[in-house]
Amino acid sequence: MKLSHISLLAGLLLSTPSWALSTDTEQPIHINSNSQSFDMQSNQVTFLGKVTLKQGSIEIFADKLVVTRPQGKEGRETLEAYGKPARFSQLTDDGKTLKGESNKLHYELEKEFLKMEGNAQLTQDDSVIKGNVITYNMQTQRLIADGDKNERVTTILQPSQLNNK
Repeated sequence: MKLSHISLLAGLLLSTPSWALSTDTEQPIHINSNSQSFDMQSNQVTFLGKVTLKQGSIEIFADKLVVTRPQGKEGRETLEAYGKPARFSQLTDDGKTLKGESNKLHYELEKEFLKMEGNAQLTQDDSVIKGNVITYNMQTQRLIADGDKNERVTTILQPSQLNNK
């Protein structure tokens, strides 16, 4: 599979002080769904049907959400959201809204790492990044978008955002 990486200009789109609102991970997680099941052996909870998750300014909407807490340790949870598409939004410290969607969202709370797979799209203001897989490390503020053999990465940067940098 040929990998297409985002250009330096795309970095301008994402060069805000921080994508994540810095207090989000300190907030409680609220999840609503049509049903849930808990596997005590694996410390895994599966939520099904019109799932909504809210933690601070973070919102996730999915058909299915699996929350795993390795060895029962709080703060090390991983979230896997599935949908057609699964969607999320989050405020940044500078008040802008970051929105994303893909068939699968994988988020590691402790590492502040997000991976979007399958028809992934990330939007801030009117600028957009589309690819098969988009990964974002919030701690290092490093983003990588990859295409697949049939589709390349697409980046749309609005002139107003480029002029403000």
